[in-house]
Amino acid sequence: MEFSIPIIRRAADSDDPNSYANKLRAKRFRQFQDWIAPLPRPVRMLDVGGTNVFWELRGWAGKKDFQIVTLNVEAEDQRYANIQPIAGDATNLQQFGDCSFDVVFSNSVIEHLFTFENQRRMASEVQRVGKRYWVQSPNYWFPMEPHFQIPGWQWMPVGLRVAMLRRWRCGWRGPLPDPVVARNLVDEVQLLTKRQLRVLFPGATLLPERFCGLIKSWSVVSEFPTNGSGSEVEK
Repeated sequence: MEFSIPIIRRAADSDDPNSYANKLRAKRFRQFQDWIAPLPRPVRMLDVGGTNVFWELRGWAGKKDFQIVTLNVEAEDQRYANIQPIAGDATNLQQFGDCSFDVVFSNSVIEHLFTFENQRRMASEVQRVGKRYWVQSPNYWFPMEPHFQIPGWQWMPVGLRVAMLRRWRCGWRGPLPDPVVARNLVDEVQLLTKRQLRVLFPGATLLPERFCGLIKSWSVVSEFPTNGSGSEVEK
């Protein structure tokens, strides 16, 4: 049985070029392009949690101006000369020295680390290996939870969320009858508030992404030469 609404799941499919989620990502990425525009080429980037598909959809796959390393638990196959997939741990980027990259980029990854301490480790490593960074994450206070696609999911008791996931399909996940597996997936996603992001990234600029007047997600940015034109900024 499916608890979430299929039309919402289709709208949230970021790998579908025509989905609403991908249109929001494209709009957010245009903002990122404005911020990165003044940097000298080629730009060396680390994308924590990035994929070939993401950069294909953005039109940067095969672009010589950008040399991108994508880091995941398991490395993808290499498809493009300018995108190097590697295996690694977002909370421990020991294979890279300080300021190894012109930009560290990460889209909707930091909320998947189970604990705030792991999120702190990732944030510290992003700030260590990057001369500047752009880290995006959904807003804890936005009513529609983006992974399980149930309004108010993140505010429900953990036991209730586990019980629901064991019985029903919730967004992209479930049903998962095994209580240990269901609890693990519930625990994995820890959405962040604006206050928590400021703790993790002190001194950074926060860019809100709004939907129907509410803040759907935050992009945390730092050390870019100039602000992107027309960006709404919260300090």
